[in-house]
Amino acid sequence: MTSLQRTDILSLIHLRSDGRRPNEIRHMTCHLGALPPTTDCGSALPSSACSGSAMVTMGLTQVLCIVRGPCDVGRRTEELPDRATLEVTMRTAPFAPPGDRRSTNPTSDRRLIEQSHLLQKALSASILLHLYPKSKISVTVMVLADDGGRLEAAINACTLALIDAGIPLKDMVCACSAGRWNAGGSDEIVVDLNRREIQAATGGASGGGGGNNSGGGGGTSDTIYLPVATMPQRGTVVLSQCESRLSGGAEAFGEVLECARAGCEMVMEVMAAAVRERGAGLWKAREGKATVVLDDW
Repeated sequence: MTSLQRTDILSLIHLRSDGRRPNEIRHMTCHLGALPPTTDCGSALPSSACSGSAMVTMGLTQVLCIVRGPCDVGRRTEELPDRATLEVTMRTAPFAPPGDRRSTNPTSDRRLIEQSHLLQKALSASILLHLYPKSKISVTVMVLADDGGRLEAAINACTLALIDAGIPLKDMVCACSAGRWNAGGSDEIVVDLNRREIQAATGGASGGGGGNNSGGGGGTSDTIYLPVATMPQRGTVVLSQCESRLSGGAEAFGEVLECARAGCEMVMEVMAAAVRERGAGLWKAREGKATVVLDDW
């Protein structure tokens, strides 16, 4: 008698490896104000210069974001007369990727530099930088756990941290991924890919599985991995990166893009609920009706 594995049983009932349906995102939690706010912008410690913070968990991927500023620019050469300077730094904890305990340098690691640039590009489309001329806004992202989709989780965490810091935005920037590949003879589109699905969509490339959301590299013409960031209320796509060569052309790309945008809509609902909860808690604290829970040490 042949024994069936868990993945075989899930594939028979048309479910993914983690039990989700194709159009279902991972369990997502958002926590605004993860670190206490302070006013010192000159300290080298990220937590001591925290104007706003947020922690986002998407499945087994967890990201912490810290926002500092607006504050004075340290160097006059970096100062812009008509808008603020946005500085984005992405870091990974040594224990974040499974099976790889090497520490990475955010100033020399190619993947971190690329994703920091993508973060800056996506956030610049929403932040009203012209309201803070000759100033600087620093965004620091720390990846605490990486099970795929760390770029999307980082974008969502940055948006919530900016809201927590009180920085005006045009709209919330919400990110989600979508992918398409031939698995078990079925060609289907799934949203919010995890590490194993990214490896399958990128032809088993280690870059996709390790959170390098570059959109392919080792993919074939029948596979695609597409991370997308949108401003849902405006209907604007601010980030979409795909390096796969598709046999279906623009039509196949459009189908995956629409699924990714639908995933961004679901992500926006979770993020909006977290913002409302944070606002309600701050209002209760202002009115003196907040409940303080002390841990019993």
